[in-house]
Formats: sequence, C-alpha cells, structure tokens
Amino acid sequence: MLSPTLSQLRRWALAGIVANTVIMSTGAAVRLSGSGLGCPDWPRCSKADVVASHNAGQTLLNTWIEFGNRLLNFPLVAIAGLVFIAAWRYRPRRKDLIWLAAIQPLGVVAQAVLGGILVLAKLNPVLVSAHFLLSAGIVAASVLLYARCTVFEESPARADLRIMSALLVAVTCAMLAAGTVVTGTGPLAGHADTARYHLPLEGVTQLHADIGWLMGGLSVALLIGIRLSGAGPRAMRQAWWVVGGLGVQGTLGYVQYFNHLPAGLVWVHVTTAVMLWIAVLWLFFTLSSGVRLDTGQVTVPQREPEPADR
Repeated sequence: MLSPTLSQLRRWALAGIVANTVIMSTGAAVRLSGSGLGCPDWPRCSKADVVASHNAGQTLLNTWIEFGNRLLNFPLVAIAGLVFIAAWRYRPRRKDLIWLAAIQPLGVVAQAVLGGILVLAKLNPVLVSAHFLLSAGIVAASVLLYARCTVFEESPARADLRIMSALLVAVTCAMLAAGTVVTGTGPLAGHADTARYHLPLEGVTQLHADIGWLMGGLSVALLIGIRLSGAGPRAMRQAWWVVGGLGVQGTLGYVQYFNHLPAGLVWVHVTTAVMLWIAVLWLFFTLSSGVRLDTGQVTVPQREPEPADR
C-alpha cells in the first residue's frame, strides 16, 4: 500500500467497483421491501435508538434491512479511502488516477448526506432517483479508474465504433433514469404511505421498454460493427457480454411486468441492471483503449517490468 504497483492499484479499483455495486443492490432491496423508513431518523435509526429497533408502522425485519444497508457504508468508506491512498501513493504520480480515486470517498460522503435528506423527506421519489443515479455515477468513475490501470494490448477501435459505444452509454444512462421513475411510480416505491411520481405506470413502463429496445438495437449493431472491423477478441467478447446482458434484462423486465412486479424478481432486475451498466462502460473503455478521453492522446500504461530471474 505504501508503494503500490499499477496491478495492485488495479485490484483496489476493482474492489471499489464491487463495493459500490453491492451498496446499490442492497439499497434497491431496501426500497423494494418497503424498508426505506425502517429507520425513520438519521444518522440515528430513530430518535430513541441508535441501532435497529421496532418502529411504529414498520416490522423489525424492515428496520434491520434499512439499518443493515447503513452499516454497509462503513466497509464502503474504508475501501474508498484505501483506493484513494493507493492512487496517491502510486509512482510515477498520475493526476488522472488521483482525481478518479478521490471521487469514491467524496461520493460516499455525498451519498450519506443525500441519503439522510431523503429519509427526512420521507423518501421523496425525486431524491430517491437522484440517490440511485449518483451511485451509478460513482460506479462509472470506479470503472474508469480500473480502465486507466489496465494495459490494453489491442489498438483503439475505429472512430465510428467508439462514437456508437458512447451513444450506448448515454442511452443506458437514460434507461437507468427511466427505471427509477418506473419504480417510483409503481407499488414498490416503498411503504404504502411513501410519495410516488404522479405518472401513469403503464406509460412510464412502456417508455422504459422502448429505451431497452433502442439499447438492444445499438448493441447488436455495435457487435456486428466490431465483428466486421476486426477490432479484436477482447472487444468482441465484451460486446457479446452486453448483448447477452440485455437479453437477460429484457426477459426479466417482461416476466416481472406480466407477473405483477414480484419484489424479489424486480430486485434481481435492478441488480443485473447495475452489472449491465458496468458491462456497457467497459465495452466503451475497451473500444477506446489507449486513448485519453479528454485529449485523445495515446496514454497506454506501460507493462511493469518482470522480476529478474534469480
């Protein structure tokens, strides 16, 4: 940790991705189980108790689901701090790695503040959506940090494929945002008394599905383009992961809708959506391998020297 290598920093970046993915998944479980007000106060669980206890209108299980999610922030803070320390101690010093690593602890603080506000605001749906999308942004920064620590052996893909993959990232962002609106409109927005978006559930669900079909078309077109351009096996494999993930997501989406939104299946849908978000980002970074996203200059990390044989 005092003098981390690039591969060690890469492992810490991966830990950050995993930790942020887990917190998004458990956060979805809190909302979908109606446990968002299991701890009605913040930072204490309630005005009378610091830790989980039975609260009016909530079961003890609801309280522990919400409190357990809060407890997960402690290991998340520790990992975020260690990621930043590793990036700070890496030599030669790289400002891009330091700034990307700094997003993680700063993001945790922002999430904690926003989480406290939305609890005090009785789970306002707009704030809940913002909470989820902020987490998605932190995950994106974590994946970019991981990519900046990765040595890509293949050359960057053609410009048109990179543009198409960037468009896929943008559409995926819209998909995640639409998903939060669907959840915030329907029966799984939280407790029965929780505020909801005043929108027709069928309409926002249809919009969500339409964005999904657009993602599907883009991903298939990108897969074909990668195949015809000979962009390399790494890019091809990642494109297949995205197409396969979209197939799973689409199937889950329609099954849950026609089965009246069972909470467990919706949770699986949300969790796999986060994984799909990571896959789409990684496809974009794979196609842009060796190219700085801010200047377009080639900055492929150099391989670390192999230790001399003794």
